[in-house]
Amino acid sequence: MRTAVDTNVLSAIWGRESNAHEMSRMLAEARPTGSVVISGAVFAEALACPNANEAFVRRFLDQTGVVVDFELGEEAWTETGRRYTRYADRRRRSSRPGAKPETKRVLADFIVGAHALLRADRMITLDRGRYRRDFPELTLI
Repeated sequence: MRTAVDTNVLSAIWGRESNAHEMSRMLAEARPTGSVVISGAVFAEALACPNANEAFVRRFLDQTGVVVDFELGEEAWTETGRRYTRYADRRRRSSRPGAKPETKRVLADFIVGAHALLRADRMITLDRGRYRRDFPELTLI
């Protein structure tokens, strides 16, 4: 069982947010069941977390056994584009007068989702609603 991790999980742990203990527990429970992985996009976003730097991020990943999957490949990039296109189309349609505008998302969210969908069996994230909408077949924990 391969578990992908979203940036917001790492940020919650490092920022000692109210859910940090639960996020740490979820990571710890995922390790014995298989590998725990982050995409290159999550790695890049993690470097920008408050009080984080490259040495800190690499040390955390090494200590927790989380592996960075830097290679996405054509399939993941294509899936990212497909999902992002659907989102952009929804956003354009929701911009009609009287329609409730959809929250703006960045391309990185779709890279993270496509990576988890194609390279993992499940994903730990704090943005369950986002990923349920754009990646409904992705198992979220």
